[in-house]
This record gives sequence, C-alpha cells and structure tokens, in this order.
Amino acid sequence: MKNLFAFLLLVSSFAFSQTKVSGVVLDQDNNPVSYATVAFKYSAEGVLADENGKFYLESKKTYTTLVVTFMGYKNKEVQLSGEHNYDLKIILESDNQIAEVKIYGGKTSKKNNPAIDILRKIWERKKKNGLHMFDHYQYDKYEKIEFDVNSIDSAFMKSKVFKGIDFIFKHVDTSAVTGKNFLPIFINETMSKTYGDNVKKRTKDVLTANKYSGFGNANNDGVNAFLKDLYADYDIYNNYLKFFDKDFVSPLSRTGIQVYNYVLADSAFVDKKWCYNIVYYPRRKNELTFKGDFWVNDSTWAIKKINLTASRSANINWVRDIYIEQDFDVLNDSVFLLKRDHMMTDFALTKKEGSNGMYGKRTTMFKNHEFNQPKDDKFYREEVNTFDKEVFTKSDEYWEENRFETLNSNERGIYEMLDTLKTVPKIKRIYNLVSILGSGYIQVGKFDIGPIFSTFGYNDVEGQRIRFGGRTYFGPNDYWRIQGYTAYGFKDDKVKYGINAKYMLDKKNRFIVSLGNRRDVEQIGVSLTTSNDVLGRSFASSSFFSSGTNNKLTNVNLTNLGFEIEPVKNLVFESNFTYRTLSSASPEFNLDYYTDDTHTTTSNNITQSEVNFVVNYTPKRKMVGYGVDRIEVDLNYPRIFVSYSQGLKGVLDSDFNYSKLQFYYRQPLLIGGFGRLFSTLEVGKTFGTVPLSLMGIIPGNQSYFIIDNTYNLLNYYDFVADQYTSLHLEHNFNGKLFARVPMLRKLNWREIVGIKAVYGSVSDQNIAINASGQNYVAPVDGYYEYHAGIGNIFKVMRVDAAWRGSYLNMPDARKFTVRVGFGFYF
Repeated sequence: MKNLFAFLLLVSSFAFSQTKVSGVVLDQDNNPVSYATVAFKYSAEGVLADENGKFYLESKKTYTTLVVTFMGYKNKEVQLSGEHNYDLKIILESDNQIAEVKIYGGKTSKKNNPAIDILRKIWERKKKNGLHMFDHYQYDKYEKIEFDVNSIDSAFMKSKVFKGIDFIFKHVDTSAVTGKNFLPIFINETMSKTYGDNVKKRTKDVLTANKYSGFGNANNDGVNAFLKDLYADYDIYNNYLKFFDKDFVSPLSRTGIQVYNYVLADSAFVDKKWCYNIVYYPRRKNELTFKGDFWVNDSTWAIKKINLTASRSANINWVRDIYIEQDFDVLNDSVFLLKRDHMMTDFALTKKEGSNGMYGKRTTMFKNHEFNQPKDDKFYREEVNTFDKEVFTKSDEYWEENRFETLNSNERGIYEMLDTLKTVPKIKRIYNLVSILGSGYIQVGKFDIGPIFSTFGYNDVEGQRIRFGGRTYFGPNDYWRIQGYTAYGFKDDKVKYGINAKYMLDKKNRFIVSLGNRRDVEQIGVSLTTSNDVLGRSFASSSFFSSGTNNKLTNVNLTNLGFEIEPVKNLVFESNFTYRTLSSASPEFNLDYYTDDTHTTTSNNITQSEVNFVVNYTPKRKMVGYGVDRIEVDLNYPRIFVSYSQGLKGVLDSDFNYSKLQFYYRQPLLIGGFGRLFSTLEVGKTFGTVPLSLMGIIPGNQSYFIIDNTYNLLNYYDFVADQYTSLHLEHNFNGKLFARVPMLRKLNWREIVGIKAVYGSVSDQNIAINASGQNYVAPVDGYYEYHAGIGNIFKVMRVDAAWRGSYLNMPDARKFTVRVGFGFYF
C-alpha cells in the first residue's frame, strides 16, 4: 500500500505540469527580498515572491531558465536542472550603478512615478469601462466552487482515519499556485443568467442549474449558506474589496498609493492590445492588502489581466493565503469585459507552512453578453420564495453540453468518489457528528432532538435545570413544523414546557400561520424590543455564571396566535394575538400593583390579552431555504423594526388597556479601511397605565459575557421606563491601530471601542399603582457607559473593560467591570 501511495503521488506530480520550481530569494546579507519577480525566461509566466522571499511557480510547458528581478538588484538567471527544481536559494546582488532606480527599493516614491501616473488614468476611466458603458446588460454565468484538503503527504495518508477508504487518494492533485498536493472533497456547479440596469442600479440573477456533490441534500442549504457568505461578489475597480467580512484595499483604489508601492515593470502586447505591466506590493505589514501585478491597456486604461495575493501577514484568521486572478476579454477596440475570475483560499488553523488545511476555490466564467435590452421594474422585483426542483436535478448530459469549461478527470471523479463515501459507515458517523455540532440537533428519522446546547441551565429560582426538546424534520424546506420542549427545575421542583406549530399557507409570499403555548420561568426585561417568540429563552434565565443575585424571575404562561407575510423581499408584516399570565417566581421578588383608585387592594398576578402589529424591514439580508424555517447567512445587514401593541382590557379577563409603540434600527457600516461601526437605536413609549411587568425594563447584564444590546454595568430592574430612547455605538478597528505598533503587530489583536446610552422616564400614574416594593428609577438624567476592548485574542477571544459614566451614586452601583466573549471570526 505504501508503494501505491508513492506511485499515486508520483503520477499526480507529473501529470499536470512540465516545469515546477520553488525556493527563496535573498540578498547578499541573507535577508529575504520581498516581492521579487520570478519568471520563466522568454515567457509571460511568473509570480511575485512573498514578503519572506518565498515563491512557487509551475507551467505546463518545459523551461530551462528562471529569471529573478527586483529594482535595485542585478537580474539573476538560474539554470533549471530538470522538470522539478525545489528549495532553490537565489542570491541577488545589489546594482549600485543605477542610482535612479533606488526609489523602487523597498518603499517607492509617490512623486515622478510613472506607475502612479497610469493609476490616476485608471481612476478617471473606471466608471466608463466594461459593463458601466451600457445602460442595460445581460450575460450567462457559470460558477464552480471546489474544496480540497491540502498538504497531503504519506504520513497523512497512513492515518488510521482513512483505513478502508484509501481509494480516495487516487484523486490527489497538485496546486498550480502553491505546489501542494491536495485531495478534492467537494464540488458545486451553478449556471445562471444575470441582468443589470446601470440607470436604476439594479441587478438580478436567475438560477438555471445547480449540481452539488457532497453529503446532505441536493440543494443543501447549510452548504449554500456557507458558500454565499464565503464568496461575496466584488469589483476590482472599487476602492475596497470585501472578503471574509473584511475590507481589503484594492490595488486600483484611490487610497492605494497610501498602502501600496507601485512599479512600472514592463510593456507588451497582450492579445493584440498594447498594455503596461504594473507590479504592486504593501507598504506595511499586517494590513489588509495584496501583492501582485496587473496589465492595463494604454488607450482605454481598462484592466486586461490582474492577479492579487493577500499578504500573509494580513490580520485575518483561519486563512493562510488568498489568490485571485481575473482575465478580461476585448469585445471590440474599446470594451473590456470580465471573462474569467478565479479565487483560491487556503484555509488553515495556523499559517505555518506544511500544516494541513483546505483549499476553497471558486471559478466564475462569463459569456454571451447582450446590451441595451431594457427590462421593466416588475422584472427586477426580487421573488420572495421561489423553489424550482428542476434546477437541482439537471442530467449529466445537460451539464456536459452546457458548462463553460470541461471538468478535468479529478473534478469528474469527485462526484463518483463522494457517492461512494456516503455508503461508508465511518464517514457517515463523522458527517453526523459535524452536523450535530453545526445545527445543535440530533436527527432521528423524521424527528430532530435538541437543541442540545440548551440541555442544562441554572438560575436562583430553579436551581439546576434540565431541558429536553425536539422538532419535526422532513428536510430543510419543510412547509410545516412542530417543535417543543419540556424542562424541570430541581430547586423549585416544577415541570415546564413549550410547544409551537407553524404552517406556510402561501409559498410565494411566505404567508405563515403559527400557534404556540409556553409555561416557564423567565427573566423578563432583558430586551427593550419585545418578541412574541413562544419558544424563545433569554441568556439571563439559564446562565451558569452570573454576578449578583438572579432571583427576579417571572412565571410566564404565554399563548400566541401569529400571522406573517412577506409580500416584498425582506419586508415582513406580522400580526399576533397574545394571551399571557404573569406572576413572580421568587419570594424575594414580587410584581404587586394596586387594582383600585384608593390604593388599598393589590394583586400579584397579571392576566393580559394583546394584539400586536409588526413591520420588519431587513434590506440586503441573505437567507437560504424555502420552508417555514430558513437559515440566515450573516447579521451584516440593516434592520428597521416597528411594533404597535394594544392591550385589550376585559378580553379573556384581561386587566389593562394600553397602547405601546416601539421602533428599532440597527445599522452595521463598513468604514473602508477603518473597520466596522455598529449602531443600534431603540425608541419606545407606552400610553396608558401599566404595572411593572408590562413596562420597559432597561436591559442589564449580570453575566460575565458580552451580550448585545444590554448594559454591562446595570443589574436587572436597575432602571425602568414607560418611554425611552437607547443608543449603542461600537466600532471595531480590525487591528488597524495595533498594526502600526511593532510590539503588537504580530499578535493580530483588534481594537474595539464603544458607548451605550439611554434616556427614559416613568409617568406619575404608573408610579402610583406600584405596590411591588421595587423602587421605580428611570434614567431621566441619561445613563451612559463606555467600553474598550481587545478582540482576536488567540483568534477566538475578546476582552472588554467597561466604565460607568453616570448614576455613580446609585446603591450597589458597579463602576467598572470586565466582560469576555468567544467566537470564530475571520
């Protein structure tokens, strides 16, 4: 078997190219020459060495000479001894005779630099090139996404994990970019038609075919969600390119001259067009930048070809390398259109060379462009919930005839290999384990048990708490679903439960009806904006670790009948009828209120019927799935939420008549090159007389963790209000400042600052009916706190320090605290 593995590696090594070279470029003092140009002699095939002088280059042709160049050094020619030349050590000698090129050694000059003169011409023309030249356009698009395990070696293949499935290694291939062996494990192909209107700034993609390999469903929503988030569209002419939720500075950006060095390296005909070749590389380490080169036409100043390699020192997690290559086709003498876009990402737990990782590769091709065929507004209106099963079930013959480029033998073999792997018990077990950790549910037939992460909890009222739940699951696009749970508290010796059912009556407009009931113990007032989620549970009710007492909990019996419709993409209207009873769950806490005008009779139970109308607008939100429960791709979209609630006194013995109006606005904003600003504004007012349990409770945070939209230095019920305005601002610099500090640069820490403020008041009528013993304190003078933190500690940890800015003399006021958070972020 060992000989077989060696033979497979040998075959894969020779089968896909004729000449391979790798090594490092050094100066005479053995210091690396960053971004030196390495190319085969008499060819246009070359690469830039990285910041450590390392390079890898291969070609399907046979070459005998390698040429290494860098401004300020003598050109060096290296004779190649055969088809494979690895670990070369190339020493460049200083060229002291050419004084005028010294400005290109290290940091290049911004003045009298012909490369920057050309760059300015690109800026002037960028809105007049390509698709921007036309009012309307349409084209066919083919996209192929592949994932591969890389750094495959004999030790990896001998692992016990692969015992019995070693047939997969016949698919081992070699990367033309890095020279590493890799094993393809996933491929997804899509074909679509794209339409655009430059006048009204609208685009539309119509999916025509999708072919998926791997585990799960043919239209696997979890995978599609991951891919949509992973590979966002980008335009190299934009100032910033968004990858992995980070803003990389484009080498064509107007701010590029502040972060890049530019060198005019060459000029030549490229596909019969005279072009200039400009090499660029970062001015500083640890910033979100690239190195590479591009060819630009001398008359239209349109890009003909560009490649980008992310700086390995860039502050981004779980990514070792990013490589992008784009080729543009000449439609006529003046129109350059993107023909092929290839992006390869090397995902890894560490950036250490030689460690195993995974390639994510996306190749997109474009053809059959048509122009100035306008479509009406109705055509561009996004469909809310369309699912065409035929899109996912196209025959192999269809793909052979219609895909834009033929799959190589290894790519074709992925489909067959994964079909075989699905039948292997060991692989199925591994897949099931990953699915459980990802979804939180254990699938048993047509039923899911979970979520498993909510099984255990603790609070001062229930003590240790255990929960068991589940849901029906016939597939990711179920049009109806029933889910529920039961729980038990060992201290209060009570059983709790919740059950909810949803059914989609109209698939096109996502008209959903739901009905549910819950009897449980809950910490109310942990969010200013209320929710009618029957099965929802706050962090405060089940926190294992908390500061202070956690006994201000409430017995909740909640029944909700809800209706929801989405007539326009990401615009949802809801209507709910809610019936609930509330009572204190702890002898140390009560919700008493006066029931008569003489303030002599009290009650500690509340019965309340309510109708609620909601408008929820989430532009640019990305969702996958077509059933009652969909998967949200990310949270980086704005949200506008308006809610009106009306209390119905007398309906089902309801106690109070009131009106409540709430407004919520959340806006994440990428500030090009300076990170992301998160802003959240909440405004609310209750009209009428209501007791404590129906008022607005300013949300505190008694845990040791960072919780969104709560106040770190407030306890539960510190502040109450029947009208309020709350503003949260937080900015994450993504390491922009620390990258300038030599001692901190290598840590890849990220700076976070923020401020939280709230103003509110309580009416005299609401104060008057209070019989709970709780002192109604409203932030009438404005409460605020501020925080500063360091994120990306060990890649997964964030630590914030928070300071109280007002109401410093309140009893038991906390003036300072530390909060931590954990998460996996790029």
